[in-house]
Amino acid sequence: MNTNQWWQTTRTVLCVSVLSATTISCSETKAVARPETPAAQIIAPQAAVEPANAKDILKRMTTFLANTQRFSMNLQSSYDVVQESGQKIEFGETRKIIVSRPNGLRIDLEQSNGDKHVVQYDGKNITVSSPTEHVYAQVAKTGGIDEAVKYFLKDLHMRLPLAVLLISQFPTEVENRTQSLDYVERTLIHGVPSHHLAGRTETVDYQVWIAEGAQPLPLRIVLTYKNAAGQPQFRAQFSDWNLAPEIQESKFAFTPAEGERKISFLAQLPSIAPAGAATPEKTGEQK
Repeated sequence: MNTNQWWQTTRTVLCVSVLSATTISCSETKAVARPETPAAQIIAPQAAVEPANAKDILKRMTTFLANTQRFSMNLQSSYDVVQESGQKIEFGETRKIIVSRPNGLRIDLEQSNGDKHVVQYDGKNITVSSPTEHVYAQVAKTGGIDEAVKYFLKDLHMRLPLAVLLISQFPTEVENRTQSLDYVERTLIHGVPSHHLAGRTETVDYQVWIAEGAQPLPLRIVLTYKNAAGQPQFRAQFSDWNLAPEIQESKFAFTPAEGERKISFLAQLPSIAPAGAATPEKTGEQK
């Protein structure tokens, strides 16, 4: 199965993060319909239970995370890639994410094929390195995590799933894009009481499970790219949240290892492809 190099622009279903396409100019909150159980078909229904306020629950989560100055967590994700044949193939990644506002960000990533990559930001430089390939790319960028993430996505055309969860503008981004929001159910995620919400944006349908209690953290997210061919999904499971991690500032600054060579981000290179040349997007050579 063909894949692009890790530093190239991709058109995977995850090019722009989830809730980067989400918000809360929400319509009236309502309960989501579910299939009836056999018992429900023979027992008279009880009075409907008033659903929780989905808008308030989501807003509380986004505000809580945006106001948390330091945190770390692990992320296990999988995503569909639609092949030229129309078949959907699932790939996976694991991530260790560390945030120290305003200037510290580190993401250690391992793909399902074993390739490893590291994204680091120290308030001065954005660095992406590949211990697997023994190369790194680096660009100067000041302004803090918010500006670095935007530059990484929009100017460098790099892939960073769920990037919106890392920025202080998370609540605003969610509020401006969600077209509808429903409360699905109260449930358990790995034994943690959680609220299950379902939202819709112009391009993405999303589900999010948010922990109850004083720390309303996201525990699971599912995105469906409804306008893309085959409606591929992205699924993420969060674990090991730490809201007061002990972090050494050296975690965010990059020091090349012996033998590592510097390369350029693809977006920094001049376009030299002749007119009509095949691109990964046209050939389907993507992961």
